Formats: sequence, C-alpha cells, structure tokens
Amino acid sequence: MKKSLLAVAVLGAFAGAASAQSSVTMFGVVDLSANSIKNGGQTVYSLQSNQLNSNRLGFRGTEDLGGGLAAGFWLEMGMNNDTGNAGGANGLPTPANGTSLFNRRSTVSLISGAGEIRLGRDYNPSFWNTVFFDVYGANGIGQFDNLLGAATLGSSAATFARSNNSIGYFLPSGLGGLYGQVQVAAGEGVSGQKYKGGRLGYAAGPVDVAVGYGVTNTSGPDFKVMNFGGSFNMGFAKVFGLYNTLEYGSSKLKTWGVSGSVPMGQGEFKAGYTSTDMSGATAALNAADATQWSVQYIYNLSKRTALYTGYASISNDTGANFQVLGNGVAATSGKSSGYNFGVRHSF
Repeated sequence: MKKSLLAVAVLGAFAGAASAQSSVTMFGVVDLSANSIKNGGQTVYSLQSNQLNSNRLGFRGTEDLGGGLAAGFWLEMGMNNDTGNAGGANGLPTPANGTSLFNRRSTVSLISGAGEIRLGRDYNPSFWNTVFFDVYGANGIGQFDNLLGAATLGSSAATFARSNNSIGYFLPSGLGGLYGQVQVAAGEGVSGQKYKGGRLGYAAGPVDVAVGYGVTNTSGPDFKVMNFGGSFNMGFAKVFGLYNTLEYGSSKLKTWGVSGSVPMGQGEFKAGYTSTDMSGATAALNAADATQWSVQYIYNLSKRTALYTGYASISNDTGANFQVLGNGVAATSGKSSGYNFGVRHSF
C-alpha cells in the first residue's frame, strides 16, 4: 500500500528516514491457519502463521540521486500472529536470537544501470531456488522444505535462508532474460555466519531456469548448498522442478521435487511430490529417506484476501524424522501427515 510521507511520518521512528525519500511504501502480509498434524499416534492442533505466504510488516523506499543513480532501503520483520510476536531469529547467539526486529531483511542499496549493491541482512542466493521452483514458495503444509529437515545437517551454519553482515551484487535488468547475484557475508567471529554464494538464471516467456550455490564456514567442515530448478508456464497450468543438495562432512542430503498449479476461476489448485535421500558415515544415515505428497486449494476473495486449505503426507523410512510443519512431535521411522484451513490478507 502506497503511503504518503505524512502518513509515514506518523510512525514516529521512521519519520526521519521517510522525509528524505522520493517514495516510501509500507507493506505487509497477515496469514494464519488452523492445523491438525498427526505424527505416529499423536495429533497436535495449532494455529500457525506463514502457511500460504510469509507474514511480514515492512517499509521500503527509494531516492533518485540523479544521473541514473538511486539509493534505497528495505526493513522487513516477521510476525507470529497466533501469539502477537514480531521479529524473530537472526542466527546470532542469545539474547539476540529470537528478538531481532527486522529479521527478514534489513538492507540499504545503491542502484544504477550497472546493477545493485546491497548491504545488510538479506536472503542468500543459494536459498532462492527453493522458493521460486516449488509451487508452494517455501511456505505451507506441503512445502519442499519439509524434506530438508533442520536444513544444516547438524552443523553450526545459520545461513540457510539469510545472512547477517552481507554485501551483495545484483545484475541489472535488460540483459535478454539473464539474471543473477553474488553475495559474501562476514562471520565477525561467530561460527556458522561466514558465507559466500551466487545464483545465475534465465527467464524469458514461459521459461525460467536457475542454478544456485553457497558455502558457509563452520567450526567443522564447510556447509555447502547446491541447487537448480526450472518452471514452465503453459497458460492452463504451471509446472515446477527442483533439485537440492546439502553437504556437511560425510553427511549429504539430496532432495528433488516436482509440483504444479492450475488456475480455476477465482481459485487455484496446487499439488506436489518430493523425495529425499540421506547418506553419511553410518548405515542409519544411509537408510534415512522419505517421500512427501501434498495438495492445496486457494480461493481468492479479492486481490488481497484469500482462503486456503491443504493436506500433506510424509512417509519416513527407518531412521528418518521428517515432519509436516516440523511441529516437534517425534515421527521417526513413521508417517507424518496433516491438514489446515487458513486466511491470508496482504496490504
């Protein structure tokens, strides 16, 4: 929602920043669902955020500096609407972890025809493929990320989705469909914070493909992420494919998935299938595999408000412990399944 400078000034803390901008936007998403998750013989009922889109409250702005140069800022916090909490984890040791206000993104940029230089806490390039090439967009009851488990294989890496203290460069638009970014993040003496990675892709017409890679230095071996994916929009349906590997020492997790969406009037139907293969130094790790299938239906009441429902089921092989929504109830060597009903409003 576009806000006038006067309206933004009412926010008080942002008045000084807003007065220097040529444009300022306040935006957000409020998403909450009722969930029933069954792991083995135990069922948990809960309200959870982020099941269609990630909850957020943010402020972004740009200033035209002339000569084709612009400055920008982006401040974005997460929200847990079932409890009213704002902000969240930033990967740093307590008490900072879990109390960071603008935990989703906190950046300042210089933008020109040569691209964008961005500094601050930001998303990692090695994370984006798991968002753009999964029909659920790394959200919800049936998301691809359910079969990535803790996502860091027991390492101290805190950089699976975002990095603190980062410097990134983004290619400019207008390169014939080519896009990409590189990023480095300083560890500043904290294990699992030092990161470097990149992403390169091509999007033209109905086709979008990209590859991503990232390395995080830890107190042990490096934690590595590599993925590639693609999507194809056929008009009546859009299909996605994604392959992701995580590696830490002798442990490796290979995950692949296919998914798709079909528009249905004011609604949309989604479905996905994901499989994961764990390997490592022990027989138990080599056997810890799992598969997931899921469906979701969305009904748009307006451009900003939607109702949705979904179902997902994970089958764990011996030793695997992947869970729908990762709700903390043990599901080792068994089945995890669940359904939800929710509402999402954006502004």
